[in-house]
Amino acid sequence: MRLVMMGTGTFAEPTFEALIASRHEVAGLVTNPDRPSGKEREMLRGMKKIALAHDIPVFQPESINTPEGIAGLQVFQPELLVVAAYGQILSKEVLSVAPHGGINVHASLLPKYRGAAPINWAIYHGETRTGVTIIKMSVRMDAGDMLMQEAIDIGPEETAGELQVRLARLGAKLALETIDRIEKGTAHGVPQDQKLVTKAPKLKKEHGLIDWTRTAQQVCNQVRAMQPWPTAYSFLHRADSPPLRLIVHRAAATQLATDRQPGCVVIDPRHMNQLLVAAGDNSVVSLLDVQPAGKRRMSAAEFLCGHPIRSGDRFGGES
Repeated sequence: MRLVMMGTGTFAEPTFEALIASRHEVAGLVTNPDRPSGKEREMLRGMKKIALAHDIPVFQPESINTPEGIAGLQVFQPELLVVAAYGQILSKEVLSVAPHGGINVHASLLPKYRGAAPINWAIYHGETRTGVTIIKMSVRMDAGDMLMQEAIDIGPEETAGELQVRLARLGAKLALETIDRIEKGTAHGVPQDQKLVTKAPKLKKEHGLIDWTRTAQQVCNQVRAMQPWPTAYSFLHRADSPPLRLIVHRAAATQLATDRQPGCVVIDPRHMNQLLVAAGDNSVVSLLDVQPAGKRRMSAAEFLCGHPIRSGDRFGGES
């Protein structure tokens, strides 16, 4: 089958590589335009590098839904569009370019977690299982009929970045199986239950600000969910110094209980080398690996050597 891959982020790379290695013909890659700097450019660079390494033409429209975007896509004469982490919603006109329309590789057990960041929000909300769903694309975001779905467990300490690697590999496998079914005429879609739909909006930097009113386990889930970006963070407030922004790379829920207000530092003589913080429902979080603004990542014990904790210290927002 003659395919066009449409993808931008690193999640799409295993699917793209699997298509190239398959018996199918990959006529082109459609990806977002190169950016001048930053994290997004690094993600784009991977997809484009893969294409160029295999002499696959690359098309990078600002919007695929414009007449120019549709005309550029038509040049490839695809039979099927394979979409993963592309970042643009496809119009009816775009989907009609390919006789078989498009399929999307989505990193959740749809209809749960429709949107741009399903992996992160699944971990944030404490899910223990997630997976990949291949859908027949429609003009509504992640709303098409489900063609294939497979679930996996989420590790209790697994970060969003680590989970993405596993889901991306699973997505590549399911995409190939779905394409084979479409080619044979045996692909049958199952409508999504609208009553079970939940959202997974695009992450913003402010989503990393730790909400200490959540329970200790929920705070740990947030820390895991915000890696590798935007990372979880909080501000340490002390009586004699300005607030110190602290990235939290790892945290653990403890068996301790406290009557301190959420965000307050907990001083326990039995755990003087630990950085303990009160959370919701009288629970306590242990911050394991932290990174002060402008400094390197370090263990809590290392941090406490230079920043001894005192009664009245607290974590919270910047002000």
